Amino acid sequence: MNAAAEKFPELREALRDLCAHYPDEYFRRIDEARGYPEAFVNALTEAGWLAVMIPQEYGGAGLGLAEASVVMEEVNRCGGNAGACHGQMYNMSTLLRHGSAEQKAKYLPGIASGKLRLQSMAVTEPTTGTDTTKLKTTAVKHGDRYVVNGQKVWISRIQHSDLMILLARTTPVAEVKRKSEGMSTFIVDLKETIGKGMSVRPIRNMVNHETNEVFFDNLEIPAKNLIGEEGKGFKYILDGLNAERTLIAAECIGDAYWFIDRATKYANDRIVFDRPIGKNQAVQFPIAESHIETEAANLMRWQACALFDAHQPCGAEANMAKYLAAKASWEAANVCLQTHGGFGFAAEYDIERKFRETRLYQVAPISTNLILSYVAEHVLGLPRSF
Repeated sequence: MNAAAEKFPELREALRDLCAHYPDEYFRRIDEARGYPEAFVNALTEAGWLAVMIPQEYGGAGLGLAEASVVMEEVNRCGGNAGACHGQMYNMSTLLRHGSAEQKAKYLPGIASGKLRLQSMAVTEPTTGTDTTKLKTTAVKHGDRYVVNGQKVWISRIQHSDLMILLARTTPVAEVKRKSEGMSTFIVDLKETIGKGMSVRPIRNMVNHETNEVFFDNLEIPAKNLIGEEGKGFKYILDGLNAERTLIAAECIGDAYWFIDRATKYANDRIVFDRPIGKNQAVQFPIAESHIETEAANLMRWQACALFDAHQPCGAEANMAKYLAAKASWEAANVCLQTHGGFGFAAEYDIERKFRETRLYQVAPISTNLILSYVAEHVLGLPRSF
């Protein structure tokens, strides 16, 4: 194993032992059926891997984003797809850091044990996309309840969640000093809301990724489900987004190593013209380049984790880690497919499945172009481009 991947070796060994019970064939069948890896997610939950960031007092391991990122990385490196359960990790950050003592006592033990799943976060809207401050979903307070109206899109894993984090505007944008103000976050109990003011429509997509359109029509949410202070939800949600981008970076790194490992093995084993194809520089150089780029992305992942766990600003590092890792995994996917030639397109090799899965991360969460805009403006001090 390379030096950069040797952090937390005992954690990795335990995860690989668990993942070994769910080989490529398992995830291939799930993908073909467009199903959900329920048995695998349950095994991760029961072993405590999805509760690593929850404090010990609530039944979790009390560890940091660094350890959580290893869990996500290893799932992908072992051939799985952490997209089925990664929301359980990063969505909790908003609740963990900004929820009241009562909210944490009510929800975190159940999340840690697996009795509750917090897999969904409803932020993105069809007409505003990444321009979150212009979201149109509103939450108006009436007595001890908020009434929500609006629409969200690309909201994942609702069908396998009990709870959802919702971002809605509680003060009209025209009435706030800064457009990032006036938005609030809520805990939504999906069992109490679906069909009672909230409706869900699945979106069939390129990968086996369960995602949906969500519609709110006078949905009532108890005021006690407000997280933190009203109007400060955008700031709260950023903790979840920074964790999300860093964990996605780790998943991409896991994918990249998977592609590199497969390409290397095939290049060593495949004999054409009486020699292994890996002897050809045109084959070996792209694999070596992918390895170098993955190692570099990995370093930025650790930097983002360290800052997040130290409660330091990490927006730039989280974005750069996600950019570098998504780029590395996509390039490694292309290299792996090209190395295998026609066999790379055969489902039994699993490359085409992983190829489709890792392509998502050029677009979401947050596209590579928006990351470049963020770095240009907030790191380099260039004029805002949009």
